[in-house]
Amino acid sequence: MAFENKFVQQRIEKVEALKAAGLNPYANDSKRNTTILKYINVNSDIAEKENKRDEHRHYTVSGRIKLFRIMGKASFIQIEDESGVLQVYVTRDNLPEGFYNNTFKKLVEVGDIVEVSGFPFVTGKGELSLHCSEFKLLTKAIAPLPEKFHGVTDKEIRYRKRYLDLIMNAEVRKTFQIRSKVISLTRRFFEDKGFLEVETPMMHPIAGGANAKPFVTHHNALGIDRFLRIAPELYLKRLIVGGFEAVFEINRNFRNEGMDATHNPEFTSIEFYWAYKTYKDLIEITKEYFKYLFEHLDLPCQLPYGEMEVNFENFSEIPLIESLTTIGGVPADVTGDKEKIVTFLNSKNITVKPNLNLGQLQGELFDEFVEEKLIDPTFITEYPVEISPLARRSDENPAITERFELFIAGREIANAFSELNDPVDQYERFKGQVDAKDAGDDEAHEMDEDFIDALSYGMAPTAGQGIGIDRLVMLLTNEHSIRDVLLFPAMKPTNNEEKEDS
Repeated sequence: MAFENKFVQQRIEKVEALKAAGLNPYANDSKRNTTILKYINVNSDIAEKENKRDEHRHYTVSGRIKLFRIMGKASFIQIEDESGVLQVYVTRDNLPEGFYNNTFKKLVEVGDIVEVSGFPFVTGKGELSLHCSEFKLLTKAIAPLPEKFHGVTDKEIRYRKRYLDLIMNAEVRKTFQIRSKVISLTRRFFEDKGFLEVETPMMHPIAGGANAKPFVTHHNALGIDRFLRIAPELYLKRLIVGGFEAVFEINRNFRNEGMDATHNPEFTSIEFYWAYKTYKDLIEITKEYFKYLFEHLDLPCQLPYGEMEVNFENFSEIPLIESLTTIGGVPADVTGDKEKIVTFLNSKNITVKPNLNLGQLQGELFDEFVEEKLIDPTFITEYPVEISPLARRSDENPAITERFELFIAGREIANAFSELNDPVDQYERFKGQVDAKDAGDDEAHEMDEDFIDALSYGMAPTAGQGIGIDRLVMLLTNEHSIRDVLLFPAMKPTNNEEKEDS
């Protein structure tokens, strides 16, 4: 039941006391004229003044009280807004008669949002502060904040109550500010390159665009099921068929799979498609993109990631099969033989599904022995055609595709390829995916006849790529769980939520 907590009840009583005194505990007439950061920057010269104050300057700032120290006739509080923290000196004699003793000391507390006006001065300890001449309560908080010096450290609480996490942990707000900048810079980078931002459907009649299990919903008016999109790829390529030559979309994708440190059921990515280009061109634009991000985020080119040090200037490129031996240590005579791969995996106590084809088994070898060793940015190229149903075959070797995945700090960050634009080949690959689905692979593609029809009208030679925004932000902020870069990650229901649903 809401408001049962005794501390909440005590604060509700203070709300009533404020109302009884003619004060609005939820005022909506703020006169704030500066932020805390601007106040600090503008008044950086106060320490140099002879009396370390300037009573001719007057500012009004607002924020949440984070610290409260009462000292008889005077008190210090710390208030915080989005930009920073400011110490405020509040005295009895500078406020209306009775306000300090009857209202400020008794009815105001940590967590409340207040507005203070006054002049800048520097304390004896050298801290720039504000000498308060006017004090106004803007919002009374009836839920007490966690104890300051311990804050919110329980991950479960932090993710479920992100608002509380943001209140208590300024560094968390910084992570999401960086995330916002990454998305903004990504949009600007591709627009400056001549790409057109587009929007494609989030509910698809057919689950496609990537190998993944979809979420299913139902459209009541049409009386049909729809699938939350796995990826926007097939729609974006329809636009290339229609005559656009460079398009991108930044949006959410949904995959009905397990959750772990790098997977959330909904995630953000950018996908872009570029006519008359190949996957080799995408390698170069990806390098440019990272350079652009680092320059505009003012980040050093070498960043720590856990115990690793990632050099974002040290890009390399290697074919997948070659990486199995040179990086993964898999014997060369094993990599091209199904039975030998299965035997090798079994010898390492790794079991695989018995119906996997050669390309899928090579993918298993890569996942087990190569991926986690790729620390500096590495383009793994030339993927087997069996695990690349939408990528163009290599003209020199039809068993492989013109595809790469970019790995950094042992994790996939991007996937790209020269697009398959042969409608007959695409149809045959879709048929293979349908057979795999019928055999029990719930992540395989379905047949998309409309997309085949679109390709039949002719799609220019095109290269396309997807970049995972969440994982990219994890890298840039040294976070090791995707939940730490999602404001509201998916969580198992609590006991209370389960009762409400039943």
